[in-house]
Amino acid sequence: MWDHLSVMTVKQLFTSYPYATDFFSSLPNLQQSEESSVAAYFAAIEEDTLQDLGIGRQELLDQFLSFMLQMEKLKEDKVKIESITIIGGRDKQGKVEDIELTIHAGEIVCIVGPTGSGKSRLLADIEWVAQHDTPTNRKILINGQLPDMRCRFSVEHKLVAQLSQNMNFIMDLSVEEFVSMHAESRMLENIEEVTSHIIAKANELAGEQFNPDTPVTSLSGGQSRALMIADTAYLSSSPIVLIDEIENAGIDRQNALRLLIDKQKIVLMATHDPILALMGDKRIVIKNGGISKVIETSEKERENLILLTQIDRKMLAIREVLRSGGRINEIPVELEEII
Repeated sequence: MWDHLSVMTVKQLFTSYPYATDFFSSLPNLQQSEESSVAAYFAAIEEDTLQDLGIGRQELLDQFLSFMLQMEKLKEDKVKIESITIIGGRDKQGKVEDIELTIHAGEIVCIVGPTGSGKSRLLADIEWVAQHDTPTNRKILINGQLPDMRCRFSVEHKLVAQLSQNMNFIMDLSVEEFVSMHAESRMLENIEEVTSHIIAKANELAGEQFNPDTPVTSLSGGQSRALMIADTAYLSSSPIVLIDEIENAGIDRQNALRLLIDKQKIVLMATHDPILALMGDKRIVIKNGGISKVIETSEKERENLILLTQIDRKMLAIREVLRSGGRINEIPVELEEII
């Protein structure tokens, strides 16, 4: 790797490997040396400077190479998730769940059932990659096999991103700073472009627009959810996304789902919304804390989804009239027919 890096200029190094700036941040004369080769830069560091740093020249080079190799390994060391399998446990009364369900990348599976039935518990089992060690005694397989322990306990190898009903920020950052910081942590090269794209996508999903310089603590619930969905779609390395009741978020929920599946995420979503439920490839029905059955979405249901979507658009238009201070003096014909 040294042969490749040593002939680059310092400026080229920072362009190709943005995370390298972290290593060089405490080293001297960077701005004056941007056009020097990396090898020449290290060779030019004065002995007095090395003594102040408490390190020898060769040791500094070794640390630089070790840092670069580790960062590259982090980029490459990703588990490709093609499927997850849910192996049933027991419901609240101890009845066995006779189920083994495999979900593939790019699929949407909805979780439906009454409030308190256990939808969030199933999401938690998947997030934890349960191994008969949760209250339901369920077991989760990754690509048909037992998961690597890193998938359960390591932050950098986390398989699951969860979008909960309430998403509140406590950091004193602007939207742009927040997204940019996440992009930098993913070691992307075109950080400004990616950041702008994510904010634009979030605004497409949000019911109310926000600016890049808006403090994240000032975002509404819907704006926060929209930002995190766009951020998860484009920046999260987690291949599995769990969503808890997105219909309560005040966002364009259908486009939010399309964005996630376009990125080949496995999406599991607890919902009471018939439109979202029918957008799924299948739905898991939860009763009394257990998986009661799994229903494949039928062709007839997909036809009905078109009608329900049209009605939903009319309802959205009515909401916009109310938001802008208008009156509802006329009801769309489609809604009158339902009445």
